[in-house]
Amino acid sequence: MMKFMGYRRPNGQIGIRNYVLVLATSVCSNQVAREIAEKVQGCTYINNTFGCCQIGSDARLTTKTVINTALNGNVGAVVVVGLGCEGTEPTYVYDEIKKTGKPVEMVTIQGDGGTLGALAKGAEYAREFAQQLSLQVREECDISELILGMECGGSDTTSGLASNPTLGEASDAIVNNGGTSMLSETTEFIGAEHVVARRAITPEASEAILKLVRDCEARAMALGEDIRGGQPTPGNIEGGLTTIEEKSLGCIHKSGHAPITGVLNYADMPTQKGLYIMDSPGQDVESMTGMAAGGAHIMVFTTGRGSPTGNAIAPVIKITGNKQTYNKMPGNIDLDVSAIIDGEKSIQDMGQVLLKEILTVASGKHTKAETLGHKEFCIYKTAPTF
Repeated sequence: MMKFMGYRRPNGQIGIRNYVLVLATSVCSNQVAREIAEKVQGCTYINNTFGCCQIGSDARLTTKTVINTALNGNVGAVVVVGLGCEGTEPTYVYDEIKKTGKPVEMVTIQGDGGTLGALAKGAEYAREFAQQLSLQVREECDISELILGMECGGSDTTSGLASNPTLGEASDAIVNNGGTSMLSETTEFIGAEHVVARRAITPEASEAILKLVRDCEARAMALGEDIRGGQPTPGNIEGGLTTIEEKSLGCIHKSGHAPITGVLNYADMPTQKGLYIMDSPGQDVESMTGMAAGGAHIMVFTTGRGSPTGNAIAPVIKITGNKQTYNKMPGNIDLDVSAIIDGEKSIQDMGQVLLKEILTVASGKHTKAETLGHKEFCIYKTAPTF
């Protein structure tokens, strides 16, 4: 059995990082949250640019994403930081996190003495949590407890030929050993949705996959736009991709060949093991934010053109099948799988290399995005701000 060294939470959940999350409930409390996190070692924070003046399902999505991010296993404790009058109410967020048994405290700028008062009180809470978490030691965990998030960005022709199939091999290994994997970016299997839907384990799941794409295109058409006009992106085209179908057929290789258990709404958590599709946008940071809120402990990001993107709570392993890209960005990209393109290694060989790297990072090795301090975070927005 494949193992890694993780942190066991009181509720049985596992984590591969042990963060105190300083959680801004709205854009108005971002600055204070960031300063608390930067002051206390062991903290991370989210850059929440929303949280107020949103309505309906858009407001509910932001609140759900904020709460579920705090519930990720990589978070050991939470300091909620609010202004005090925003739509994503700090007290509600605090109460929902507290229900799970996760250690949590709250400050508000309006209620705790303004910027300086909230900063001082929040930093003290964070310090206490960080000291408590520092006593926790890693213990052996089975790969079946791992949740993998899969992302691609800056794709080129090598993505579908090398890095995406490599990730598919690693995903299959995790799923086949009882773990969980998430495929993101609904826009990036447009034109290939019928291929993906055939792998669903139930007719209902198959129809849900097809509906994701229909609904995605309908939303764009309602705005008077054909989504196929924005995909592939200019960078994709420069990298050799000519149509959205060509891009999609390469993108879906990230999911390997395992059966698809079901479809998740953005930022929802899987209820059982297996391979899932999360309905998320093609924008990398928004998509990864949704998967982290959905419980992903670790993410693998394939890129042909290159990307520096990380995540606020989940380590991101960057891989490429383009040797030139790796040579241009060696400080950002963790794994070069261009030996597949050169005919020196098989997809299966590199899949095993990637799987070993996933388990090593899960056990504590820092990715390059982590060492550079990349903590990108952006919630998917579904309506205008009012």
